[in-house]
Amino acid sequence: MNKTVNINLAGIFFHIDEDAYAKLQHYLEAIKQSLTNTQGRDEIINDIEARIAELFSEKIQNERQVIGNREVDEVIAVMGQPEDYMLDEEIFEDDPVYTKSRGKKLFRDTDHSYIGGVSSGLGHYLGVDALWIRLAWVLLTIFTTGAFILVYIALWIFVPEAKTTADKLAMRGEPVTISNIERKIREGFDGVSGKVKDLDYEKYGYKAKTGASSAATALGDGIMFILNLFVKFIGILLLLIAGITLIGLFIGLFSIGTFGIIEAPWTDHLEMVGPGADSIWIISILTFFAVGIPFFFLFILGLKILVEKLKSIGKTAKLVLLGIWIISVLGLIFFGIKQATETAMEGEVIISETIPVTQNDTLYLNMVGNPALDSTPYRQGDYHVSYDENNQKVLWSQDVRLVVRSTSDSLGRIEIRKTAEGKNFGEARTRAENINYSTNLSGNRLDLSGQLTTDPQNKYRDQEVQVTLFLPIGSVLYAADNTYSFHRNSDYYRDILKNGEEERYLLITRDGTQCLDCPVEEEDPWENSSEENWEDEFEESFEAEDSVPTESGENDAEAIPDAQTETF
Repeated sequence: MNKTVNINLAGIFFHIDEDAYAKLQHYLEAIKQSLTNTQGRDEIINDIEARIAELFSEKIQNERQVIGNREVDEVIAVMGQPEDYMLDEEIFEDDPVYTKSRGKKLFRDTDHSYIGGVSSGLGHYLGVDALWIRLAWVLLTIFTTGAFILVYIALWIFVPEAKTTADKLAMRGEPVTISNIERKIREGFDGVSGKVKDLDYEKYGYKAKTGASSAATALGDGIMFILNLFVKFIGILLLLIAGITLIGLFIGLFSIGTFGIIEAPWTDHLEMVGPGADSIWIISILTFFAVGIPFFFLFILGLKILVEKLKSIGKTAKLVLLGIWIISVLGLIFFGIKQATETAMEGEVIISETIPVTQNDTLYLNMVGNPALDSTPYRQGDYHVSYDENNQKVLWSQDVRLVVRSTSDSLGRIEIRKTAEGKNFGEARTRAENINYSTNLSGNRLDLSGQLTTDPQNKYRDQEVQVTLFLPIGSVLYAADNTYSFHRNSDYYRDILKNGEEERYLLITRDGTQCLDCPVEEEDPWENSSEENWEDEFEESFEAEDSVPTESGENDAEAIPDAQTETF
């Protein structure tokens, strides 16, 4: 049974086998000896230990796992042997040693930052000058009215800072080995930080790879590069979609007036259609969590694709968010069912009264608007929220239907049918009773309101008014042109006032109406004649003209009334 040793490597505790610990200790001592009399020796050792701790962290599955000889050998293979990197400046200039790079990692570059180093880090990762990244942040922030700052804050929180030399090398895509760590720190002490940029590492790396790799290896590396590029693109796409969605949800949460910070113009409409002002803020918060939490995890997934050392939010936070999401979904289902039942039943109230219109009377019918509500007499099903002439908020609609029918009664009658919806019949009927609708009969002129009104507390529940006008047979109706949109009805309503008969004197009959002032359409005598009997009809017409008497007056007496009737 082997003994285990607990070690603290760069602030991280590991359980390591005693033999593996001896090998690791010997390896670190060899590195220290190779760096004797090297400027910045302690900092180099600290960065090397941090890199080794990072490699160990990637290999262990849980905190109780013991690091053995195999893990130590794998780390040494990545970092390299100390004797391989005892290089001076001249050797480094002529023949630098390279190991295979693992690709760039996303870090925050605080060494060249103005705020949090996010733009500079993205510049290294994307291979773009940080100036263009900063310019893009400014433009996106302006176009989203400041909301895109949330994305910057999220990257500032979740993207780790490049603290160690190993992090800075990985940020630039350089292999994190002993030689590169040593070189980077020595360059920092010598004040020649631009030296690394001047070296064409890609050129030397390409030469070394082509000299040691076969065509198959190069092809495989190309395929892997394309796949990695595709995966990075997916990560960026997830970040953009999730980030924009979260920003939209955040703006929407405040726009509907949930916290009273922003008064949106559509707040009144949400109160009219929804379950009420007392529930809107609850529903908005539930919607924010129900939709936002999944997109938040998509945002984290996109960051994990781009950032290998992404900080985890922890199991506790994940479980809490999952619980909040489940509660939010159940809450939305509850309010959805409640809202569906708000229009389950329909109630109606019918008001009928006689009007002094007899068989010999002429009734002038007109629809009127309401200047205080800025409404014109035109039927439509939308609803509006405005202030009336008493400066009181009212809910009004122009959903008014006009139906004209005939009656055998001696007096006319007007019937007003008010309908509305509710969660039960009693509530629907009460809401219908609260509909306000006005008519005005002055002499032989009947003015019908083109809109209905109700108190906003009744909410919009498909309130509608149907005005049915019963006119005695033998009376005359003259409907104004503005009644056209209100009586466009199907045959179901048995409306005798047809479209196009506005501004005509219509005699009310048992079966409908008869226009008294419509122009008479003269029938063309040749319209229905066939080619075979055309000549015979022409001859008969010619003979009829010759048979008109001139002096006896016998036929004149019969012809003149017909001519007068035809002219009328």
